[in-house]
Amino acid sequence: MAFSSKMETDEAQEEGEEEEVEHFDDFTLASPWEKFISDIEAVCRQWIADGPKNLLKKDAREVSEEFYKVKYELKFALKSYCMEYYFGSKNDGNDMVWDSRLHDLQLCFGVKDFLVIAPQSASGVVLDAPEASKLLSAVAIALSNCSSLWPAFVPVHVPARRAYIGIQNMGTVFTRRFEADLIGSQVPVKLMHLEGLYELFVSKFAYSTLDFAMHLFKVHFTMKLTYRSLPHEDDDVQEADADVVESGDDLGGDMHNRTQWDDDCPWSEWYTAEDPVKGFELVALWSAKVVESSMEMAELENFSPHEAEKWILSPNMSSTLTDSSEGNRVGFASQLCLLVDALNMSFEAQFMEDFVSVENPGSDHLKSSMVIPPPTVIDRVLKELFHDGARFRSFASGERKTSRIKAAPLESLFAQFCLHSLWLGNCNIRAISVIWIEFVREVRWCWEQSQTLPLTPAFGSIDLSTCVIYQKLHMLAICIERKRQLNEEFQDCDGSMDHSSPRTEEDGLDEGSEDSCIMQTPAENLDGKRDSPAIPDDLQDSEQSVSRLGARPEHATVSSDLKPLDCIRRGSAGVTGMMLLNSYQSMHAPFTQEPPLMTEDMHEERLQAVEAFGDSLNFSALLEREILTSDMSAFKAANPDAVFEDFIRWHSPGDWESDITNESGSPNNPTTEGPKDDWPPRGRLSKRMSESGNLWRKIWNDAPALPASEQKPLMDPIREGEKILHYLETLRPHQLLEQMICTAFSAAADTLAQTNYGGLKQMTTKLDQLYLTMTSALRPLQANRLSAHTDTIEDIRRLSGVFEHVEKLLTIAASLHRKFLQAPRLSEAIFRDCCNFYFPRMGTSSSGDNAPKEFEKQQVVTMNERPVVSNMFTPPTANQSWRKVLSLGNLLNGHEPVLREIIFSKRDKVSGNHYAARTPSAYQDELETYRMYICGTSNDLRVALSVVSCD
Repeated sequence: MAFSSKMETDEAQEEGEEEEVEHFDDFTLASPWEKFISDIEAVCRQWIADGPKNLLKKDAREVSEEFYKVKYELKFALKSYCMEYYFGSKNDGNDMVWDSRLHDLQLCFGVKDFLVIAPQSASGVVLDAPEASKLLSAVAIALSNCSSLWPAFVPVHVPARRAYIGIQNMGTVFTRRFEADLIGSQVPVKLMHLEGLYELFVSKFAYSTLDFAMHLFKVHFTMKLTYRSLPHEDDDVQEADADVVESGDDLGGDMHNRTQWDDDCPWSEWYTAEDPVKGFELVALWSAKVVESSMEMAELENFSPHEAEKWILSPNMSSTLTDSSEGNRVGFASQLCLLVDALNMSFEAQFMEDFVSVENPGSDHLKSSMVIPPPTVIDRVLKELFHDGARFRSFASGERKTSRIKAAPLESLFAQFCLHSLWLGNCNIRAISVIWIEFVREVRWCWEQSQTLPLTPAFGSIDLSTCVIYQKLHMLAICIERKRQLNEEFQDCDGSMDHSSPRTEEDGLDEGSEDSCIMQTPAENLDGKRDSPAIPDDLQDSEQSVSRLGARPEHATVSSDLKPLDCIRRGSAGVTGMMLLNSYQSMHAPFTQEPPLMTEDMHEERLQAVEAFGDSLNFSALLEREILTSDMSAFKAANPDAVFEDFIRWHSPGDWESDITNESGSPNNPTTEGPKDDWPPRGRLSKRMSESGNLWRKIWNDAPALPASEQKPLMDPIREGEKILHYLETLRPHQLLEQMICTAFSAAADTLAQTNYGGLKQMTTKLDQLYLTMTSALRPLQANRLSAHTDTIEDIRRLSGVFEHVEKLLTIAASLHRKFLQAPRLSEAIFRDCCNFYFPRMGTSSSGDNAPKEFEKQQVVTMNERPVVSNMFTPPTANQSWRKVLSLGNLLNGHEPVLREIIFSKRDKVSGNHYAARTPSAYQDELETYRMYICGTSNDLRVALSVVSCD
């Protein structure tokens, strides 16, 4: 066994020796490095074959405007690399040296399309110098095999230094090499000045032993200086606003001792907005020029930026413009969104008192999650609404843009109540319930004490296009005024009984005299408009006739030739032009009472009754019995010999069928009858008026002959006022919140629309679109058929998001208008760019991975606009500049540039010099042999150098 195992061991050793002898290296196979070069070459050939157009259709990714990149992953020596090809969609290149759209490497080295190869690591740079050289060599060989002139770059050192090395094959003779690095601290003082930077560039091609100050070197020079205005010292405004809102304090008072930028804006009464334009960056450009000495550079450092050939301005916008999180939402929109949440919770109770009552079983949850403002805040709000001398301002001067929304006018009591409610606590349902209960109590106090209801008109007709609560308050204000008049008349009557005048009997004897009988007018003012009552369509003509003829004429004349019968005529407003049927006398139009005021819900009740009982003449007359009786009594008083047919001819001309026709063959209008020779008028009543049992005739027979001044008023202000208060006290929560939302949106929009933004067309368009969107979204709330957790509530939440976007754009417009009062073109151009950039992004986390994250649009400043822009860079105060050491020149109103960028270049004629004995025809002209890009501040300095050599 031992011998056999030994034999097997010997045989295995012999086989191993034979294998070692037979093994050899085949040097005809490619090495891993050569395979790596081959892979790079294959990828580059594919990209060259595809071209920019096909690459855009494949997987190209946009880097900036009209600039894209594609990438490919490679492996070499157990490491992974990513090669990226950057290219533009246009092949004509970009001649703008300081174009803001340029890539960093384009700006540093003056290239167009280029390659970047970097390791796929956490740093993304090559830390080892030999590896970087080997990597760059592999790419250079691959590009040379492809006959490509693309420059290639490799990031080196550490990412913070933004260092690169690169190479470019420029043909058969020349090669350009690139190198860039950064000094992050301790910049030499000499390199902070233009003179030292010039000598740094000259040292790259001149002999080091030369005195640069004593020799002339023609160097092409261009410079870009960036100035930044100092930020405002109001960064804590937003935090203060948030603290006040959370504590439940009202924002109507002075919140800050110092002046805010929006103090004169209409929204400043409710909140302070952060200035969306935090500042400006101004770029001053010096075009290319030739300098020959360091002395010229020293003089150039003392030049004013006003001597620059071009100014470019860009605003520094606030980051909150695209951030819609709750912590950064300040304005009407944020509070309107909370009001929508309150509407969603309003369906949980039957009355507003249930949300604050301790007996409500669900109040524990409400108490724990919702804050009620303290009594002092409630008292202050009520004082501002009722006791600060507020007076109603008429809205007739201009048509409201929100007239299609059933809401209260901006300056009305209910609209101001809604706006105040937005800022109480966090606008929750409990806070709204508390302020509403106190509001109704204050309204009742005004009623009981006959005090004028503030911010509410006490005259005119009820505007049915507004919300019902505003209609009720308007009607209540009129009732208070009439109640006060009744009280005053009662007191005057009581006083006159105690102190009777001897002329009383004489005045009583004069009541039958001609003048007093004919010119007697009602005690009330009958000149106002009448809101048409709910009557069938076939009676609209008659009602219009009442309104037309029942008004007091401006020039009423009294005839001096009066017959004895006219002495008993009372309440006449003038002759109508018609003759009475039974007496040869002119028909007189009487003064009539205004119909009783009616709100929308009262009209709806009458319409429902008409629909239930049908469109019968008698039922309509029953609904309007009091009005008909009043009109018939007044007509009888003005026309003692009139009959029922006369009243119909005046009140409802459509129900009188005349037998006389005009030349066209149609019956004559009863109101325009012929001369008195045609008396008596010939005609008959309509079929419906001549039917037996007609209620109109019965009312006529029962109506006494009384002028309007002696009749009982059609509206009882005491009864109607109590009914209104009952409505307000028993209003369902969801009905209140529905009207509050419509009014709050309308009032907030009307408030913002008062902003002076210079009439920017795009802002005007956005506001008009907002009103249309509000009208559409709020229309379901006006039907009063809403329930909790419906799509309508979600639509209103989305409406608050749209409102927020427009509100933010309006603050931008207002801020730009204030800053560019003397340069409106700039404000309009910047705002147009803001609209195009921000509006698609507002309310979204992002608008795409490739979209720019920050606003980077720039505007060229004309020579006439330079003084306006220069004044924005106010000299820094001692507090702002105490730690600032000025180390750079070219000051602008005491501001040194925050960034200075310089490009030096040297051009040589290539033919016949030391670069090559034989020069290709393509380089017979001048060639940029040296180029240096310098970017620096007082704390750092970055230098990028490219050198052309002959290899």
